[in-house]
Amino acid sequence: MPFRVLVVDDSRLARMAIARALSSIRPDWVRVEAGDADEAMALARQEPVQMALLDFNMPGRDGLTLASELRALDPGMPVAVISANHQEEVVRRAREIGTTFLPKPLTEQAMEAFLDQVAPLPRAGGR
Repeated sequence: MPFRVLVVDDSRLARMAIARALSSIRPDWVRVEAGDADEAMALARQEPVQMALLDFNMPGRDGLTLASELRALDPGMPVAVISANHQEEVVRRAREIGTTFLPKPLTEQAMEAFLDQVAPLPRAGGR
């Protein structure tokens, strides 16, 4: 079964940038994309995802609310909330619910560091 990553952002351009970085870092992973929290939850209920990358500012429910809902489906799922809103309150709330905060603009290096932390690739020789 392929590793499925849910990418949620109301900006199509932002989803494309995240998809490009993911494809570069983990080309064998499958991306599932949604434009809002309702669509994301429907996709996650339809077929399980192993990780979620969520925009913070979206119409309807924000990324932190969505992160909590996804965690209810899978408490161990790695989740990152991505935002240009670097206010201490947002970062603190993200940490309180057990998600990683990644600042926008999201660099490929920051994405790779997060992925290496939560879903490291096996090393050659089994080490």
